[in-house]
Amino acid sequence: MTSYRGFSLWHIAVRLCAAVLGLIMAGAASLASASDAPGNSAFLALGDSVVFGYIAADGYAYVNPRNFVGYPEYVGGDLRLDTANAACPGETTSSFISLTGDDNGCRPYRASFPLHASYTSTQLDFATRFLATHKQTRLVTITLGANDGFLLQYRCAINPGPGLTPEQCVLAGIPALQTLIRSNMTAILRSLRATGYRGILMVVNYYSVNYQDAAQTGLVVLLNQTLASVAAANSAVVADVFTAFQSAATPAAGQTCMVGLLNVNPSSPSPLPPAATCDDHPSQSGQQLLADTIVATYQATHAGGKDD
Repeated sequence: MTSYRGFSLWHIAVRLCAAVLGLIMAGAASLASASDAPGNSAFLALGDSVVFGYIAADGYAYVNPRNFVGYPEYVGGDLRLDTANAACPGETTSSFISLTGDDNGCRPYRASFPLHASYTSTQLDFATRFLATHKQTRLVTITLGANDGFLLQYRCAINPGPGLTPEQCVLAGIPALQTLIRSNMTAILRSLRATGYRGILMVVNYYSVNYQDAAQTGLVVLLNQTLASVAAANSAVVADVFTAFQSAATPAAGQTCMVGLLNVNPSSPSPLPPAATCDDHPSQSGQQLLADTIVATYQATHAGGKDD
């Protein structure tokens, strides 16, 4: 879910070896498409870098998506569902819908590296085609919205506006951001249901990378509130990852990094405690906690008879 403006600079350097990577990519991973992805007792995971299992600054690992394991793989194994992970690092709610929508890095990533699922359309188009042709799909999860917030932060950092600090710019932009996310997520959830899908539709909310940081955590809370309101209005349930991570980080006074739930920051002065700092993407224990939360939500929803 990190800002991909840093990725864009790195991407320019990577393009120097694009010809070599292209050859490697051609035979890299076996990728799923809407026509050949699993369909019987299937699980479709949608969203951004958190879902993808992204690791920052991972070099040649990007040429094979199997190097990145996100929560969908754990959820699929726990529920014994075939998994199709269509996530794209840097995806926003706008780029999910439109190939020309505001994007935070998904399009340049796709231009150079393969995703877990192969498609040239939007992620929404892949999802609707998948659901229309795979009637036995039992679960659809979606994690989106953080990159919309990162774009606001980026724009405020470079041009906050007359008399405004970047922080004031972000605060002023939050109402419009919430409106955008609410509109896009409503369109997305309605489109998924319009395929005839009647299984469990789950919005996975976001954790805070540091619950001690009131300002940062407050922005996550506002984002999650927006996602929850859209879910409630569109027959979707919420997997409360925010609370799960907060509880797990209690021994470290809310510092998610210090309980091993996040990957180390590539620019960290040391990869080892106590000097190590963290990226905002989940480590494997973080991905497993995400999966545990999703599985528990699925089972509770299923037991409550809220799915077909």
